[in-house]
Amino acid sequence: MDYKKVAENILKEIGNSENVISVAHCATSLRLVIKNNDIVNKEAIENIEGVKGVFFASGQLQIIFGTGVVNHIYAEFMKLSGKEEVSKEELKQVVASKESKFKQLIKTLGDIFVPIIPAIVACGLMMGLTEAINYCVNNGFLSLNINSSWFVFLKMFSNAAYIFLPILIGFSSAKVFGGNQFLGAVMAMIMIHPDLQNAWSVASEGYQTMQSVWFGLYEIPLVGYQGHVIPIIISVFIMSKIEIKLHKIVPSILDLFVTPLVTLFITGYLTLTIIGPIFVFLENGLLDVVLKIVQIPFGIGSAIVGGIYSSTVVTGIHHMYSIIDFGQIAQYGLTYWLPIASAANLAQGGAALAVAVRTKDKKLKFLAYLAALSAMLGITEPAIFGVNLRYGKPFIAAAGGAAGALYASIVHLGATATGVTGIFGILLHLHAPINYLIMMGISIVVSFLVALALGWKESK
Repeated sequence: MDYKKVAENILKEIGNSENVISVAHCATSLRLVIKNNDIVNKEAIENIEGVKGVFFASGQLQIIFGTGVVNHIYAEFMKLSGKEEVSKEELKQVVASKESKFKQLIKTLGDIFVPIIPAIVACGLMMGLTEAINYCVNNGFLSLNINSSWFVFLKMFSNAAYIFLPILIGFSSAKVFGGNQFLGAVMAMIMIHPDLQNAWSVASEGYQTMQSVWFGLYEIPLVGYQGHVIPIIISVFIMSKIEIKLHKIVPSILDLFVTPLVTLFITGYLTLTIIGPIFVFLENGLLDVVLKIVQIPFGIGSAIVGGIYSSTVVTGIHHMYSIIDFGQIAQYGLTYWLPIASAANLAQGGAALAVAVRTKDKKLKFLAYLAALSAMLGITEPAIFGVNLRYGKPFIAAAGGAAGALYASIVHLGATATGVTGIFGILLHLHAPINYLIMMGISIVVSFLVALALGWKESK
């Protein structure tokens, strides 16, 4: 492959370097932020040697080449375009500047939760493994000493990320909002301080201590924020704004002492007396609404959500679902939302697989197989934008995820953590692996068959 020639052809079909704002690449794709998307010739780019797919997503033109190849194309493209190298984080900032306020909000939530996911997944997997071992031991399938150190430690480690989740969120939120990350962590520590009544005990014990605030204006219960998400984010957002403002007005000689002190006290007082109670109420309301939808009789609510879930991926709204996952795990010990997401993602894979099986176009066949595998592993963008949405009817067929979500709801399938969907999502369902496998099969097979039945028109 002549990498330089490929780069030249791409540059030509996107309107030359004048139409390029910035360039970056990931493991498989060249990612471009374009000034005017209307003059980009997608069909011509798809026919360039080595290109395995082209689609617009998240404000970027993404051109799939595959691992290894994309590095060479990127190097030649940079030489020809004369653009300066940017990181993926810098590219995200460029994209964000072109997006609406709503999309920027959704992106912000994604930036907060994505770095936390590895910790949540690790603890969630340990939690699932603990439950699976307990089940096998209690039913005589295994003969293990669950009082031994390895199991005791495994059980202790499994809930660490959930006990201290507010600290992880506080630290990550401060980074996103431009505040001091350690102040963000301390702000979260204040909200789960042991001098506050543990939030988990309120249901059984009621409020134990009330505190008069704002010079006797009203009283609040001294209760912690264990398991809450939105109040932490809002508090750290306000903390960051106060800190940034103080850095500008406090003399540099006093800044180190005055700014952290004033920032933490003001934010802490506002949080415990105003921000926290208000947003706990709103967050609980949101979770109640979601749970009521999921629990509509006969699985109808889950089926509806599973059917439209992929449409929210197209708009980027899915980045906010971590709030639902974390909230449900905190309140119920499991997230009933994640299996629905898995059903929808697997359905996209099933529909893309149908395209791969039936198409005669060798290039599309390769792309569709690759996209189907990616979707079944939980990454749906290649399947959605590169195959299913491109031909329309396969994307509609992927609403077969509603069938998988319906089954998940009927058997009350829940995940012990979030962040992993698709095939590997079974690791978060070790307490109910058979039900998860059945849900997988339903989602893939239904969407596969519906896509073949609906058909699609392939045009050049």
